Parts: sequence; structure tokens; C-alpha cells
Amino acid sequence: MATETIDSEVGELLTELASLHDPKVRAINERHGDDHGVNLTQLRAVAKRLKTQQDLAVSLWATGDSAARLLALLICRPKAFTRGDLDAMLRDARVPKVHDWLVNYVVKKNPHADELRELWFADADPVVASAGWALTIERVAKRPEGLDLAVLLDVIAAQMKDAPDRSQWAMNHCLAQIGISHPKYRTRAVEIGERLEVLKDYPTPRDCTSPYAPTWIAEMVRRNNA
Repeated sequence: MATETIDSEVGELLTELASLHDPKVRAINERHGDDHGVNLTQLRAVAKRLKTQQDLAVSLWATGDSAARLLALLICRPKAFTRGDLDAMLRDARVPKVHDWLVNYVVKKNPHADELRELWFADADPVVASAGWALTIERVAKRPEGLDLAVLLDVIAAQMKDAPDRSQWAMNHCLAQIGISHPKYRTRAVEIGERLEVLKDYPTPRDCTSPYAPTWIAEMVRRNNA
């Protein structure tokens, strides 16, 4: 697709996304640190119409607009990005929903995912580090071979209590996942959760599972054994 054509289409899509902006959706999203007001069902409908278009996705990402970036992540080819591309994109993705979709929809499907996990895991930037933890959670649940779960628990025990919010949430998820997926480490995972009390008082709707690791572990083990 010629550059002029892509630029024209990007402009048209930005106009379309602006027309889908809903102040009520924006207000809800802002509570979670997001800065767009497009209903995600409508956004997915636009992506379904466009289908996969890597060049267009790259151009949409370059606009810096959050709704455009979410659309880009839905129409891109995850395996087409280099390790350097994804590292740069992750470090530039400061909006929570964009960050989350980038990691889950793109990075996890890219052949450089584990290299990036190792690169990001101990990064000084807590937002970047949280992506490393998110990829580690994936490994803990699906491909634990090569991971030292005991060392992961040591790191969580030492750092989670005082970690920045994004990293703390990801560490807590990793703690719970270790306890859920690996019976050998379940008792220790629960002990760490009980001692640190991270998210113990997190407000949780009645029909949802608390993110407090001991409760989360117990509920998921119960369901898995039911």
C-alpha cells in the first residue's frame, strides 16, 4: 500500500474513531488510567472490517492516539515485529489498556517473547517490569520448564510488598498462579500472601474472586478439583 494511501486511510480512521467517542465510556476508562472513549465492541467491529493490515497498523500506532493504537494491535501481524520494535513499543505504551493489549495480543504471539520477558523482568521502569512479570505468569501457567519457581517466590516475597502498583499487581498474579498451578509450591505461596497481605482488602464484587492471593489460590484449586 502506497504511503499516500496509508496516510489517507489513517486520517479517515482517526476521524471515524473520534466519531465513536463516548464521554461516558471515557469517564469510566479514566478511572483506570486510560485516555480513550471508544466502546471496545465498536472498535473490534472496525478491526473486523479492516482485517489484517500490518503497514496500516504500524502507521496507526505511530499516531500516538490510544484508540488508534488499540485498533493497530487488532489488525497487526504479531510475528512481523522485531524484538527492537516491540521493546520500543512497550516502553512507549503508558496507557494501561494499550500496554495490556500489546503484551497479550502481540508480544505473547511473537517469537521474541521470552527474550523480551528476560529483558523486561528486572527493568527499573515498573511499567516495563510489569510486562516482564505478565510474560512470566504465562510461562508459570503453560510452560514452566526452565523457570526456577523457588527463586521467583523469593523475589516476590522480598519485593512485592513495596513494589509500585503495576508491578505489585503483576507479582501478586504470579504468586497466585504459582500456587494454583504448582502444588509443590502452594503452601509457600499461600504463606507469602498471608504474610504480605497485598490486596487483602481490595474491594471485590460478590460474584468475583478476590485478588488476595491466598483466597484466589484456594478458590481456583477448589474449582479445578470440583
